[in-house]
Amino acid sequence: MKLSLPILLSFFAATAGAAQLTEAETRWLQAGAPVLAYAKQELKLPIDIVVQPQAGPNDVPLAMGFADGRCKLVFSMRGNPQAEQVLSGVPAEQQKVLIEAMTAHEVGHCWRQAQGSWHVLPAGFVEGPLEQLDNPELQALSKAMRDTRREEAFSDLVALAWTQRANAAQYDQVHAWLMQVRQPVEHGSHNTRAWLQLAANAAVFSSEHNPFEQARVLWGKGLLKDEQ
Repeated sequence: MKLSLPILLSFFAATAGAAQLTEAETRWLQAGAPVLAYAKQELKLPIDIVVQPQAGPNDVPLAMGFADGRCKLVFSMRGNPQAEQVLSGVPAEQQKVLIEAMTAHEVGHCWRQAQGSWHVLPAGFVEGPLEQLDNPELQALSKAMRDTRREEAFSDLVALAWTQRANAAQYDQVHAWLMQVRQPVEHGSHNTRAWLQLAANAAVFSSEHNPFEQARVLWGKGLLKDEQ
């Protein structure tokens, strides 16, 4: 589904200058339009788009927040070197499908929030204990990293399930890119490879359920693998 720029702008929260998008913002927004249209029209997800006039020092180009019962898809691309680096080395003609997958990833976070399942594990799943650390702050950080890794994994699976649905011919490309960018550091907050390895074959997303439900099924299997 292709949306015109005026229709896309209807997603924006009331933000001064929202209509004056940069070329990069316009390109990313249009690439992600099919996902946003599906989220809005089929799933009724409450998504606003916010463009930051200047990125902060630790901002990623695209992120999902949640405030006042609504999801906030935040573009932090202006003055942000990561906006160029994230697709470094990817041929221009292949970038659109990756941006669309990244948008699906962020919408996956919104779906979890809207379902009231943020940091909630599947029914019946019993997680193993964390390594016990003497420092309470490090212990809390370890738990936060595990929680973050699980949510990132869910949204990576949403990105792949969406790709299988909308851009099946590019599935292997998107999967390989995710495997490349995800941290190989053991137990890192974005080390989602335990889940990505389960989705090496696009056939795992062949059911008739929507991409978010498909991701949820495989996510539960990945939780068991991540515990090992």
